[in-house]
Amino acid sequence: MSTVELRRPPSGLRSPEPLRGSGKFHRRLRGAAVRHGPVLLTYGVLKLAGFAVFMYLLDSTGDFRKNDPRFGGGKHAWDVLASWDGWWYQQVAAHGYDPALKPVPGATGLITVEGNSAAFFPLYPALMRLVSECTALGLFGAGLMVAILASFVAALGVYAVTKRLGGHRAGLVAAGLWAVWPGSGTEWSGYSESLYTALAAWSCHAVMSRRWLTAGLLTCAAGLCRPTAAALVAALAVAAVLSLRRREDGVRRPLAAVAIAPLGLFGYLAWVNYRMGEINGYSKLQDGAWAHKFDWGAHTFKVLTSLPVGHFDYLFARAFEDVIGVCVVLTVPVLTVLLIRLRPPVVLVVYTVLSYLMVMSTQQIFGNVSRYLLPLFPLFVPLALALRRLRWPSLATVLGTAALASGSYAGYVLFVLGVP
Repeated sequence: MSTVELRRPPSGLRSPEPLRGSGKFHRRLRGAAVRHGPVLLTYGVLKLAGFAVFMYLLDSTGDFRKNDPRFGGGKHAWDVLASWDGWWYQQVAAHGYDPALKPVPGATGLITVEGNSAAFFPLYPALMRLVSECTALGLFGAGLMVAILASFVAALGVYAVTKRLGGHRAGLVAAGLWAVWPGSGTEWSGYSESLYTALAAWSCHAVMSRRWLTAGLLTCAAGLCRPTAAALVAALAVAAVLSLRRREDGVRRPLAAVAIAPLGLFGYLAWVNYRMGEINGYSKLQDGAWAHKFDWGAHTFKVLTSLPVGHFDYLFARAFEDVIGVCVVLTVPVLTVLLIRLRPPVVLVVYTVLSYLMVMSTQQIFGNVSRYLLPLFPLFVPLALALRRLRWPSLATVLGTAALASGSYAGYVLFVLGVP
């Protein structure tokens, strides 16, 4: 008997063969890990450092234990994460909507209408409810899961946009800046900023990649998340018009994107107004229940002229939070000019400028501007391009220090010393 015959398997048996497609799947998985791993790790480490400081400050001071669970209180430090607006989102997830304008009996001041959950857009609470049903988590845990996962998706979107303009290293820095920016305390909380920023960043990236239908669908979804999506709708429309003028991508796809993009935002507002029986019911609710209204920037001007001289005689004054808000408000125009000098795609410029103007022209709790301006991710681009020149040890020191400090200025100040 030959050696070959001795090594032959018994009759009827065959050597195992790899499953079809398994090798291809593993290669794709490894490729995704190589591409996205550094981004996720950069964002995750920086964000975790700031979050840990935030939790430590909450627990060590214990001030939250004196507050109502709806308004920044609770038994545990993490309960604060789903208070304020987070409480309202849980109400939507649990009970849905019943839009109405109910006057407060005898009220004559700023607040004349009872708060109603219709003021809070539906996409985030819908995902919260879906995750809760699929995982058996409570609405609190499901809301945090959605926000945290969305924050990583947003980090990838910020990286992708910045990489197109400044390369891999700049993209990593931009993802790191997303973790430490003022207002970033809401990224891992029961708020919708992470979800909205993820949708906005990938929508802008789709426009830059000339994937118009994808951009239209993402913008439509963003419109179901926050009212400031009007700026994103306008940015996509401007980019589409320029594409049509240049005859780059035909006619049908840009026009389809323009038609799809506003459906989420305007559809929800139209439904709320219809249910309330008021043509501008949503605006009346925001004004009467939260004193949020378009005022051509009068309130912002009042804050910017009062705070530098030590006066706090404006609405919703919160000294420490407002100082941070003023710093952010004054920084945005500088970064916008630096962004424009880079000649980026028009969608980024229009989105940034209009988002900024929408926030500045509205009467609201001024200290919250650091949160409202958090989704202006294109502002990270000029900073990222400047910081990418640093060596890794220096860059790690800068971003690491900012991450630790963000536990205070982006988290504790917002949730405890202010009103998020």
